[in-house]
Amino acid sequence: MLNALHIAATGMAAQQLNVETISNNLANMNTPGFKRSRVDFASLVNQGAEAGSMERSTPGLRQGLTGHRSGGVGVSVASVKTLFDPGEPKRTDRPHDLMIDGDGFLEVTMPDGSRAFSRGGSLKLDADGALLSQGGFPLKPPIFIPEGGQTMTIAADGSISVRSSARGHRIELGQLHLVRFGNVSALEPMADGLYQSNEASGDAIAGQPGEVGFGTIKQGHVEASNVRLVDEYVGLMLAQRAYEASAKVVQASDEMLAMANNLRK
Repeated sequence: MLNALHIAATGMAAQQLNVETISNNLANMNTPGFKRSRVDFASLVNQGAEAGSMERSTPGLRQGLTGHRSGGVGVSVASVKTLFDPGEPKRTDRPHDLMIDGDGFLEVTMPDGSRAFSRGGSLKLDADGALLSQGGFPLKPPIFIPEGGQTMTIAADGSISVRSSARGHRIELGQLHLVRFGNVSALEPMADGLYQSNEASGDAIAGQPGEVGFGTIKQGHVEASNVRLVDEYVGLMLAQRAYEASAKVVQASDEMLAMANNLRK
């Protein structure tokens, strides 16, 4: 009965995180470029068995892989993955809107000098004419729009040009670069639609739009979120029912323990 309480408690904790993750997906369903997340679960029974074999082969090992003693039971959260399924392109016809049609990220420079990565969106200009991400961070390598530059054009290969108001001809300004990762689902989400790399995602692999393994640039479009309303609602109902089932186990175990405590000879 005590094991039943622990099993139910781990199930409730895991499903609580599942509900919160699905709720965040639904809240950002209309956020351009948003990528939904999914909770992956793991059985503590299997993890305990693996840790038990490690204890037998390594004397002195006292705890399993999850911080519980080996032989633990229940469920744990293995990971919360970001799913980079492509979203539907939405045409805006605004010259500063762009999306990456395929794999790849734009690199931006954060205020502390660190690197972050974006799937595109609505670009901005600062006072010096530098192109910024939708969160207001400069692109890397930097691109500057000269004073008097009009009708910015971003080609599919990432080359950027503007029409000079003085001479009327087009001026090539630079080239957008893309990066990709060996394990893109391990990227850590940040604010403003940015992502941060880590050891699990691997180092950024640089390239240009249109190269093998990299997408192309679509100007005048933004990428819709990849959240599907029906799928999220079904997942939410399943998570709520699983949480309720675990709560019922706690209630039943408590009633059985109360009956055992009230037994008399």
